[in-house]
Amino acid sequence: MQAAGGASLNGAGETADSDDHEDQRRPTAEARSRWRRPRLLLVAVALVGYVVDVSTKVLAVARLQDRPDVPVVGDLLVLHLVRNPGAAFSTGTEYTVVLSLISIAAVVAICVAALRVRSNAWGVALGVLLAGVAGNLTDRILRSPGPLRGHVIDFLMLPNWPVFNVADICINLAAALIIVLAFRGIRLDGTRVA
Repeated sequence: MQAAGGASLNGAGETADSDDHEDQRRPTAEARSRWRRPRLLLVAVALVGYVVDVSTKVLAVARLQDRPDVPVVGDLLVLHLVRNPGAAFSTGTEYTVVLSLISIAAVVAICVAALRVRSNAWGVALGVLLAGVAGNLTDRILRSPGPLRGHVIDFLMLPNWPVFNVADICINLAAALIIVLAFRGIRLDGTRVA
């Protein structure tokens, strides 16, 4: 039954209207899929990069310990095992604990950003970055001389360049992707800056 002006007396119309408004506020299955895809991509890329990094470091320690350099592509790429207590180019070797804490903060920041990511490109960039940071952080936590002071395993050597690892490749690749996304004006949510 309805009163003057079309208002429902039994409240049934009110429920239907509120249900319609709730349906409009709820994301559709397609929208939820668009939100999930970049996050799933981020997790998948991070896991693959992390597993490759950790696996290659385990192999490097097992196979290169107490061995001379192993040429892979002549002098262009050589396997050479190094334990690095510092940052890039072995700088800051006395600040290993600080570097570990910065890495932990970076992992947390990437995970927080992951909650807002709606762009596949940002999902890949953050996934690669997470793989690299987490890979080197794992060494700092688990390797000798102790937690937060562990030395990072590096084993890839190019001419006139410091020895590096897969995590370092991931971090540099992520930096390049993030710079490209920033220059193109693509935000985490996939929108573009006008």
